[in-house]
Amino acid sequence: MQTDTPDGTVHLFEQTQSELKEYFDGSRQVFTMPIHLDGTEFQKKVWQALLTIPYGEYVSYGDVALAAGLTAQHGRPVGTAVGRNPLTIIVPCHRVLASSGRLNGYTGGLERKFALLELEGFTLS
Repeated sequence: MQTDTPDGTVHLFEQTQSELKEYFDGSRQVFTMPIHLDGTEFQKKVWQALLTIPYGEYVSYGDVALAAGLTAQHGRPVGTAVGRNPLTIIVPCHRVLASSGRLNGYTGGLERKFALLELEGFTLS
């Protein structure tokens, strides 16, 4: 179904709502709704790399850089792109931690980031 029609838009909204509910209920680990990411080529490369991080796992900014075809030294600009992610939760930027494994920056606040990670089975060691 095309999403650029009224019926398509309603269907996409309902699918997104349903998938987010399932995620928060703990019964969904992968989102399947179609998404379109608007940003620079660099940002889109980073956001696509975020989509490869499996549910319940976390990586560093350097890991995201490598997954995006960059070098680990691109961690800082990758962090900026991660912070501009327009579809948090769906594009799982909450799964990115500092290289030390510590929680750091999240647009929604660290409490929300921790809650999302905890929902996915993360525990602080």
